Amino acid sequence: MTASQPRPPKAILFDTFGTVVDWRTSLIDDLSAYAATRNITADWPALVDAWRANYAPSMDRVRKGEQPWTNLDDLHRATLDALIERMNIQSLTETDHDHINRGWHRLKPWPDAIPGLTRLKQKFTIAPLSNGNVALLLNMAKHAGVPWDMICAADLFQHYKPDPETYLGAAALLGLQPGEVMMAAAHNGDLHAARSCGLQTAFFPRVTEYGPLQSRDYTAEGPFTIVARDIEDLATQLGA
Repeated sequence: MTASQPRPPKAILFDTFGTVVDWRTSLIDDLSAYAATRNITADWPALVDAWRANYAPSMDRVRKGEQPWTNLDDLHRATLDALIERMNIQSLTETDHDHINRGWHRLKPWPDAIPGLTRLKQKFTIAPLSNGNVALLLNMAKHAGVPWDMICAADLFQHYKPDPETYLGAAALLGLQPGEVMMAAAHNGDLHAARSCGLQTAFFPRVTEYGPLQSRDYTAEGPFTIVARDIEDLATQLGA
């Protein structure tokens, strides 16, 4: 770090869906394999893409006070049930619905995520700052081998990103000032919100996150503290 750059952070918070884990490929593969065991036919890529398309709108209803606080597992389940009905997917039991919904607990990391986080953990406190709930993020970490020091989840704050209560609440939980915390994400919007709360920021792209539907976040679109290739490169730039 040069004199003109901020001091290194004491903690790094990571967006999770799309930044640390490859939700789209993971869900399509997971649900396709499960459906084969149950002889269920469906267009799983279409379902997964529509499911994710409802992610932000469902949280926005909570953020705007249009519905009471609802955690992400329950928002995902409501969207899933509606999509299964709309797509006329037949012969699904309640157990099937629950298993499919918990596919978000079984997401796989991007190839650089575990080695990069393992390096960063030696020097910094690392944690997700995600719109997922604690149970979802904990189960995902155990399944994928993600070496978090702690979990900062939306249900701890009863707010979803980009509400400032999430970024500032996570810093407070860590006993740190916002400027001592770095938010790392593959999404420009997340980082702009974190930066407005006084956090340091790190961007690295995930140009295949949305598959053929990818339309944004190919490059950094702001004066972020660090721009990296991936989490391993972030670790290198931070001297980990």
